Amino acid sequence: MAEKEKKKSSYISARESRKITRFNRRVTKKLEKERADANKDPALYTTKMADPNNVVEFDNVCTYFFTDVGTVKAVDGVKFEIPKCSTVGVVGESGCGKSVTSLSLMQLLQRPTGQTVGGEIRFNLGDGTAYNIVNTPNAIMEKIRGNKISMIFQEPMTALNPVFKIGEQVDEVTLLHNPEMSKEDAKARTLEMLELVGIANKEGVYNMYPHELSGGMRQRICIAIALACSPTLIIADEPTTALDVTIQAQILDLLQNLKDKLNSSIMLITHDLGVVAGMADYVVVMYAGRVVEKGTADDIFHHPAHPYTIGLMRSKPVVGKKVEALYNIPGSVPNPVEMPNYCYFRDRCEMRCGHCDGKYPPEIRISDTHVVSCYRFLEEGEVLGYPKSVNVEEL
Repeated sequence: MAEKEKKKSSYISARESRKITRFNRRVTKKLEKERADANKDPALYTTKMADPNNVVEFDNVCTYFFTDVGTVKAVDGVKFEIPKCSTVGVVGESGCGKSVTSLSLMQLLQRPTGQTVGGEIRFNLGDGTAYNIVNTPNAIMEKIRGNKISMIFQEPMTALNPVFKIGEQVDEVTLLHNPEMSKEDAKARTLEMLELVGIANKEGVYNMYPHELSGGMRQRICIAIALACSPTLIIADEPTTALDVTIQAQILDLLQNLKDKLNSSIMLITHDLGVVAGMADYVVVMYAGRVVEKGTADDIFHHPAHPYTIGLMRSKPVVGKKVEALYNIPGSVPNPVEMPNYCYFRDRCEMRCGHCDGKYPPEIRISDTHVVSCYRFLEEGEVLGYPKSVNVEEL
């Protein structure tokens, strides 16, 4: 019977499928038209930072994917800040919305299927004004992307173009954002960047193809490309996934040193809690498309408050401690197409209380720097507000 119900719940009839397709087409067409209108009026995407000491402010950002089986709320009401000259670690399991949050900031979502439908992403221009990246037109984004905000992608093996030499790929970024530079100047800048990321044979590597380099070397090239224009924000999406532990440590040290040299901020996306503990000033914990806890690295690692964060901390191995098996959080993430109206972690939680049967918990401040979305702290903390979802039927 349970199997029948399960089959029935995942089944979509031809009529329902047609209805979803028509709805998706109507909504995406409207959103694309609004984006095109922003080209004509800068007031639609120019804004001010809530705090001028931040580089980026995510304010109730909602990024949805309009798929054939329904609307997937990949990022739903995400709210956090990246202060100047600091490292913010974004952690959570696969599929929790970390990379989609960064792609929303870079405007690299696969449109028209993927759309940021609500909220603001404010990017500080440093002159007292800011852009709301959600509405910023492509022509402006092309000047920001790779220049003021750059990204180190997850997989160095596929991030580089196999048919171009390393030098050409790094030169391209410099020349794109500095058209007045000569090719000789761009080459000199590239060689300087290769030296900066710790490549000894810079002249030789300049003329090599990606397949001639090891994984660690390729990752260094990806970092050189990201830093070529001295950006104010570096997004490092799993920068050490494909590397062994010794190279991983070198790359992280390199990133930290370069951040201090360029006075940049880093948004570090990773599964590895050890990497976050060693690098991050602030930590944001995401679960099922929402931020469940945020605070300083000390708050999160020494005083975790949300049951999900506590589960993550318990599941990491401890040096010198012998256990039969590592702890794993029971249950699974809810279906992203039909998210429940209560706490997304409730059905997996071992610390449930009476309030948990109500609606999704608000953000509760439990110290000056520590915020958590959990009803267990309702009495002792200050309620800041609820994450704002977008009703797609009203779009």
